[in-house]
This record gives sequence, C-alpha cells and structure tokens, in this order.
Amino acid sequence: GETKIMTFMFSDIRGFTPISEKYKGNPAGLTKLINRFLTRMTNIIIANGGTIDKFMGDCIMAFWNAPIDVEDHQMLAVMTASQMQTELVKLNEELSAEGLPNINIGIGINTGEALVGNMGSDQRFDYSVLGDSVNLAARLEGQSKSYGVKTVIGPETNDSVKDIYATLQLDMIAVKGKKEAVTIYTLAGDSEFKKSDEFKNLEIKHKKILENYFNQKWESCLKEMNLAKSLCNNLMNEYYEIMAKRIDEYKDNPPPDNWDGVYVATSK
Repeated sequence: GETKIMTFMFSDIRGFTPISEKYKGNPAGLTKLINRFLTRMTNIIIANGGTIDKFMGDCIMAFWNAPIDVEDHQMLAVMTASQMQTELVKLNEELSAEGLPNINIGIGINTGEALVGNMGSDQRFDYSVLGDSVNLAARLEGQSKSYGVKTVIGPETNDSVKDIYATLQLDMIAVKGKKEAVTIYTLAGDSEFKKSDEFKNLEIKHKKILENYFNQKWESCLKEMNLAKSLCNNLMNEYYEIMAKRIDEYKDNPPPDNWDGVYVATSK
C-alpha cells in the first residue's frame, strides 16, 4: 500500500428501511430501483475523477487521488456531492411520475491521510483505503441526519473549498467511537449561491448564532435562530430546530463550567 492525502465520500439512502418494506414481496423491483439510483450517482463520481471503492447495499464509498493523482481532489469531491443532490431531484421527479418512492441521501466527505492499496485475505482482496480519516468520513455521513442537512464535510475539506463553495459551520463534535473533536461543516450551495446576497445574509446570522451558542447565551441564540429559519428558502430550518431542542436540554441540564463547546455524539 501507499500512504497519501486523499478525499473520501460516503453516501447513503435516508429511510431505506421503509422503501425496502414497500418491496417486501418484490425484491427484484427493489434491486431495479436501487441500481437505477446507483447508476446515476456512479456516473457523476466517475466523471469527476472519483474511484468507486465499493457498494454496500444502498451505500456508496468513493475516494479521490488514487490510484491516479488528482489535483484539487477536495474540490472535485464537493462538486460531486452538489451534482449528486441536483441529479437526485431529477431522478425523484421521474420516480414520482411513475408512482415510485422518492429517494433522499446523506453524504459525508473528509480529507486526510490514508493507506491505499490491495487489502484483504490471502484468498481474496480488494483495492481499498484504510485510516482514521476514512472512518471519520463514514461518521460524517451518519451525522447528516442528526444535523438535518444533506452533506457534512470535515475541516480539511472545508478549508480547501470554503472560498468557492457556500459552506456553514455546524458544530464541534466528537463522533461516536472517537475522543478527538472536529469542527464540521455543511455544503449549503455552489459557487453561484455563495455570491448571492441571500446566502451572505444567512452566513452573517449563522455566525452570530454559533457565537451565542458556544458562549452559552441560550436565549440570544434561540432568538437569532428564529430570525434565520426562513432564510434561503428554509435552507437551515431543520438544523435550527434540532439545535433548539439541544439548547432546551442544556437549559435544564447546563454543561460543566469547563465546557469547550464540543458535542459528544451518542449515535453513528
């Protein structure tokens, strides 16, 4: 294997169990639906220089910068996530017209060092990646549901794309199974959206919300969130509702005096 700085993506269908239940007596129909979804997403990943590591049921694992070196792999991964969400809207329009269930996905992206190469047993092996940064990407995908957003990106990825793509900080979190905290972000929109006045307005208010949150100014934080909910077509509304519930819990059970703002996740 070879140790490289790479960018990793995990994508998973949200609410896959209810979808599969509808196809309880028709596994072939479920397979056709999932393959149709996976084909559209795979085409985008490959077109943007990504490598498909594996499919795990309804989950896609992909990476950039191996086996061939890829410049701006962080940017390409984020662009891919944006295009996947856009393509999913088109696919869902087709599915609705055919009377089929819609599909929603969560995406996690992280950049870091990993070992890439052939891994497995003496009898069978795959070309894959291994490392803490890969595991974090998988955890970030899981947290997309916990924060009510479509895409969660890690700090190294955000540092590389924040000047071009519209991103917003979500939290400082210690994901399940890890002690070290990381600052996580969401992909709010593409380069054109970043230039818009509506996003700039949201960005200013969002920074103020987080400042109040980390300083434990709960009432000020809740007030600002209520004002920001409707911005950008309710873009962060679900996130603010989730954070408001957390703040209500903190008001009843205040964090310790030495609280550093880190939220310890209890689920993947």
